[in-house]
Amino acid sequence: MTPLEKEIAKMRESIKTEMQLIYNANMRIFDWDLPENDEQAAARAILQTMQEALDELKAEKLKS
Repeated sequence: MTPLEKEIAKMRESIKTEMQLIYNANMRIFDWDLPENDEQAAARAILQTMQEALDELKAEKLKS
């Protein structure tokens, strides 16, 4: 295992936790701002937006 692989292995759970915290924070905002919030629709919208942001970051940082 390379040093990079070892470091990612150590950080994997931390990164996942941070992503969960971002999701949870945004769900709370939807709940505050929309009293009649449809949680499934909100979850889809948040996750889609997070995926788009991740895709953009990936495209920006992994330019060939």
